[in-house]
Amino acid sequence: MAARTTVADRILQFNEGLAGTTLEVPPGFAVVNPFNGPQKDRVREVTTAFYAKYYGDDRPRRLVLGSSPARRGTAVTGVPFEDAKLLESETGFDVDGYAVSRPSAGFLHDVISRYGGRERFYADFVMSFVCPLGLVRTKPEGKEVNCNYYENKKLLDLLRPFLVETLERQLEFGTDASVCYCIGSGENFRFLTKLNEKQRFFGSIVPLEHPRFITQYNRGREEEFAEKYLRAFRGQGE
Repeated sequence: MAARTTVADRILQFNEGLAGTTLEVPPGFAVVNPFNGPQKDRVREVTTAFYAKYYGDDRPRRLVLGSSPARRGTAVTGVPFEDAKLLESETGFDVDGYAVSRPSAGFLHDVISRYGGRERFYADFVMSFVCPLGLVRTKPEGKEVNCNYYENKKLLDLLRPFLVETLERQLEFGTDASVCYCIGSGENFRFLTKLNEKQRFFGSIVPLEHPRFITQYNRGREEEFAEKYLRAFRGQGE
């Protein structure tokens, strides 16, 4: 009889699989993989502590999917949408030098607090990405910037098999696939919706505006968007 696994076990096993992943990308693009980079041992410590704390059970959870990890955030820490200082307080591991606090994380953690706090939120949801590894592109002057999987057709064509495979594997967390929440109501939502029409991963997909769009361009509407997130997560619709 196989040993019973927890959601934490499955997520950490998924991350170990990502550690051995090599992706082909077009010239000028690169992959940021926190699970096999120079900080991989610290990432393993932090992610193990985090998931053991909140996912040490077999309770079904719904997925909240962003597009791909930011190069100085999740693509370095390994924990979706958690910034360095929050992870430090949550896990007891010093992650200074590996990430910076992001406005997106601040908005999301305000929503999480209002939902009922981390324990309640993480008991109901797993936060992840359509593309679970970070992507960067090099600008003509040599500067690296964040990149989304959908920004370049050749990049998307090369990544598509990886995106399908990793979404299938994330459903194996024990996911409640009746609904998925998509962070990014533009291209990320369009791609995921089109893919779902073919693959039937989820019963429905709820689009939510990206926190960066909210905090950078709609500061005066943060309360409105936070309420929209909360209604969606509570299954209250519009």
